[in-house]
Formats: sequence, structure tokens, C-alpha cells
Amino acid sequence: MSENLSTDSAIGCLVPPFSATMTGASAFQLSAYSGKKVILYFYPKDNTPGCTTESIAFRDIHTQLLAQNAVIFGISRDSLRSHEGFKSKLELPFELISDPDETLCLMFNVMKMKNMYGKQVRGIERSTFVIDESGKLVKEWRGVKVADHAQAVLDFVSSQT
Repeated sequence: MSENLSTDSAIGCLVPPFSATMTGASAFQLSAYSGKKVILYFYPKDNTPGCTTESIAFRDIHTQLLAQNAVIFGISRDSLRSHEGFKSKLELPFELISDPDETLCLMFNVMKMKNMYGKQVRGIERSTFVIDESGKLVKEWRGVKVADHAQAVLDFVSSQT
């Protein structure tokens, strides 16, 4: 999986097929969602304030996303066990993908050096990607600020019908 979707030139390109471990006792396969819009949101860590707020915002618009023929998945490096607890605690109606080896994080180029309490740490840059019904990357948000982001994603997906 050496293909990297790191630049604006990736917009309009087919996303390489991939599979990953996710909650709900099943494996995610991009090909299983052909004919649907796929929203992937990368977030730093389960059970942290910003990630909790973002996931709740996506939970709250989930029905509207489904009405737009869109499915959504959260992705972080957390373990499947952590994801299952986070999903249950927040009553998320969508699955979370576990990427502990950073395969998807590297594919979508979301690993960045960040400042945390004055130290440089490597972590996930909050980012969201929309893949259209034919498997093409059609939109990306990088360096996401949580406030109003879920609504911006819904607005974009709604404009693509």
C-alpha cells in the first residue's frame, strides 16, 4: 500500500482498495461500499475531549448522512478494544477502524509532528476524506477544527447528489 493520497492532486483519483479491522466483529473493505459515498474521519485518540466532541457531532448527523447515500467511519491508532468501549460509551451508530500499524494513516498522510505541552510528538492530524460512489477521492479536510466540521461534511455530501 505504498500509494499515498497526500496532495490536492489526489483529488479525483481512485483510492486504492484497502481493508482494515473495525468494530462490530467485521473487517472494513472499501470495495464493500461501492455505490455509496464513504466518509473517513481520522482522529487522534479515543476518549479525549476533541475526539469525543467530533464523534458525537458525526453521531448526531448520522441519519442525515445515510439519507445522502453516505456511510461514515472513524479511524485512529487505538486498539479494537478501546474502539469498542468508545463506540459503546458514545452510542455511535457507525463503526470505528483500528489502525495501530498506521497503514491507513500513512496512506492518507495524516501523521504529523505536533506540539503537546511543549514537546514535539508524532500523532494523527485530525482529517476527513470523502470518497464518491465510484471510489474517487472527492474532498479532504486537513487540520480540522472540531466546531461545525460535521455540518460542513454533511453540507458537502448533500451537494454531491
